[in-house]
Amino acid sequence: MSEEFSTIRSADGTTIAYERHGQGPAVIAVDGALSVRGGKAGLDSLLGPEFTVFRYDRRGRGDSGDTWPYATEREVEDLAAVLQAAGGTAFLYGHSSGCALVIDAAIALGLAAVPKIALYEAPYNDDPATQPGWDRYLADLAAALAEDRRADAVAAFMAYVGTPAEQIEAARGEPWFKGLEAIAPTLAYDHAGLLGPSLAVPVAKAATISVPALVMYGGASFPFMRPTAQTLSAAIPGAELREVAGQPHPVAAEVLAPLLAEFFAA
Repeated sequence: MSEEFSTIRSADGTTIAYERHGQGPAVIAVDGALSVRGGKAGLDSLLGPEFTVFRYDRRGRGDSGDTWPYATEREVEDLAAVLQAAGGTAFLYGHSSGCALVIDAAIALGLAAVPKIALYEAPYNDDPATQPGWDRYLADLAAALAEDRRADAVAAFMAYVGTPAEQIEAARGEPWFKGLEAIAPTLAYDHAGLLGPSLAVPVAKAATISVPALVMYGGASFPFMRPTAQTLSAAIPGAELREVAGQPHPVAAEVLAPLLAEFFAA
């Protein structure tokens, strides 16, 4: 299947933009917060010889539209629409908060549509000491977005993940920061919506996943990612757990692609 840009309509009429690259069984990449479809472009040539890689702009981002009110069910419908464009069945790869969407989609769509899922660093955290910080972040995010202070919303997220204040201030003046401002409302989709008010690993939900799953974490990433991946993989029936040695949260495509190919081809 050759390179192609296209759009498709989700169930509520929202336009969803996507690209497809390569040939073979379909793999849909589902990215996390403040990302557009180009963020996983490195997978195209690496998986393309064996798989057809689908990358799409989640609603409210890039070339995709948006329709209010937001609901996580609408995002599952968006992913289902891309899956139909892929022929009705596809492997799903989720990164960061995109993992939460992949989990919801796997449960909603089932094994016939989603034969396998791969998850890299779902950002749950069972440490109760982290909950107050999450609560403050969600409150700051909601206030900033309610007043259309998009730059402040982006800054709140950057601060939450540990970016030093001076780096945040410097980033505000960079040209690329405007791109993040444009999609700032989708921070609420990922965090208040998909992840929700509690950061705890959703073990009860994970236990209902009926498709084979690969749960990964980076060996050089945030320390909490390892116990989170362990808990999540233990909750998903039959899931495989894997450390990706030397990798941070933004995992390198050349390291990730062979792991995805091996798992999806098995």
